[in-house]
Amino acid sequence: MALTLHVPHEAGDAVAALTTLLGYPDVFAALAPLDCIVPLADPRRVSAALLSVLPAQRILFLVPAALCGEPGAQQACARLADAGYRIVVDGGSGIAAAQAGAAALSFDAAAALPQAFQLMSLPGPHWARNVGDAACLAQCRSLGFSWFSGEHALHAARAAGANDDGTSRKRLLALLGLLARDADSRELETLLRQDPALSYHLLKLVNSAAFGMSNPISNFGQAIHVLGRRQLQRWLQLLLYARQQDDGGVNALLPLAAVRAAQMEMLCKIGGGDRDRQDAAFMAGVFSLLDVLLGMPMIDIVGALGLDPAIEQALTQRAGPLGAMLALAELQTVTAGALEAAGIGPETYWRSLLQAYHWAIQVSRNL
Repeated sequence: MALTLHVPHEAGDAVAALTTLLGYPDVFAALAPLDCIVPLADPRRVSAALLSVLPAQRILFLVPAALCGEPGAQQACARLADAGYRIVVDGGSGIAAAQAGAAALSFDAAAALPQAFQLMSLPGPHWARNVGDAACLAQCRSLGFSWFSGEHALHAARAAGANDDGTSRKRLLALLGLLARDADSRELETLLRQDPALSYHLLKLVNSAAFGMSNPISNFGQAIHVLGRRQLQRWLQLLLYARQQDDGGVNALLPLAAVRAAQMEMLCKIGGGDRDRQDAAFMAGVFSLLDVLLGMPMIDIVGALGLDPAIEQALTQRAGPLGAMLALAELQTVTAGALEAAGIGPETYWRSLLQAYHWAIQVSRNL
């Protein structure tokens, strides 16, 4: 798995931005074990200052295929490869990429995909971008791609939610309602017993290394006691996304929900929000994907839950302070204008995002 950084198109701005972002204290510790894919408009413009903050074993440079035929760019890529950095060529053939010292190729799956033989000359992992649905994902896998990004996970979740018979949805909505009104632990335990998948994940969580229990936890009462009310609510909100998929994989919505929740909580904390407001920010982030998970309009979901008005406004209208934070957390590419509109500085945003990724990585490991 890897994380892609989106940077300005201008080569000079991109290098300066990357140096600042990736030179931030403890960046790679926060993102471990993820690798980072760093787009380069021109590998000849890479500075010594940038390389000084980039550990070679964690970095893949993404280079446009159009540059692979230029001797100067080929030499620059080869020098980076010799220094231990991995080169990924965006588009083009494996032969041209190999001349630049590349290890892998990247293609836009929404456009023309390559032939399988184009990928075979390089070790990979090859990356398919903008994978839109399950059919496209299957095609890319058959060609030899092993890294994927795009809307396919959301598309699969929408299809699963829409095909649900209603029983699971009703149970989830009932549990969400109990969480939203801080219900008694016995009520939660009663409902948990009706959901074997959710029960399994809760017991697996409290018995994980993250909690370091000397004796195994074997019942819901113990689990609720170990976690405490506040943490129980948070983990159960996330565990809603932890259900196994038909193909045996984990729901790809889980890390996305974890990132949104943790980032919104951190933004609220940095902004001086008290514990209750931090909890509300976390809940808004987690619940922002419920319409995808359940295959229902968000307005119907919030109507059934009786949420705090501030959370409801954020989820249905992206209104109010929580709505502004949620709109920012949903962006794939964040601009200076978007940060200014939300009243959040660049360093605050980057700090909150790093914290969010770090926490989401831990969540994914434990679930």
